[in-house]
Amino acid sequence: MFRYTALRFGLIVACFGVIWGLVRLRVLPAGLGDSNYLWVALLALIVSAPLSWVLLRGAREQAAQKVSDRVERTRMNLAASASQEDEADDEARASSPAAPATPAARDSEPHTA
Repeated sequence: MFRYTALRFGLIVACFGVIWGLVRLRVLPAGLGDSNYLWVALLALIVSAPLSWVLLRGAREQAAQKVSDRVERTRMNLAASASQEDEADDEARASSPAAPATPAARDSEPHTA
């Protein structure tokens, strides 16, 4: 994930440098007044988005696979932990003689305040 983020940031910086050079050479129009750097930054973001979609496809897919693997591993760990808790709870309920065995038996007992 860090690799894709670093590549994406590097692509934005490279686009910023190229666009800034083109604005300085007056190939592209400059921003109004003191907004030149903001104009270049916005243009760099717009240009880098489709470039990253094409150029960073492999890195993006690797990052997505790592995230997917982590989510699946976490989901499996949570399921295993829940089943262990369920088994321990079932054993505790089975070994406790005072606890009613079924929800119907619990409902039939008188409630006291």
